[in-house]
Amino acid sequence: MILKPLHLDLKKEECLTIHWSDGITSRYPIAYLRRMSPSAEAKKMRQEMADNPLTVLPQSMANLTGPLTALDAELVGNYAIRIRFSDGHDTGIFSWQYLREIAPEGDSTEPSGESPAP
Repeated sequence: MILKPLHLDLKKEECLTIHWSDGITSRYPIAYLRRMSPSAEAKKMRQEMADNPLTVLPQSMANLTGPLTALDAELVGNYAIRIRFSDGHDTGIFSWQYLREIAPEGDSTEPSGESPAP
């Protein structure tokens, strides 16, 4: 089954919330999305940090003068979203499948964000 988002809500200073077609709601903090970007640059940085926790961050991240935010986002076909971040990063295309794979713990089964009663 191919899961598709029914509703996307981008709060540029906080998170991207996705209500999925199977009733799950996923909330992705902006910093988490930036860190998990599927771009080649971000994948390489994650690998370097896994190999060496003392890895130096790229200049663009070191010069950030305030909290990381999402400046805007655009749909890419029917399969993904591209987010432009305040540190200048905008090359990662987040497919719906990838977003489900990296969904943070604590996704809810109710679109309202509330867990069902036991």
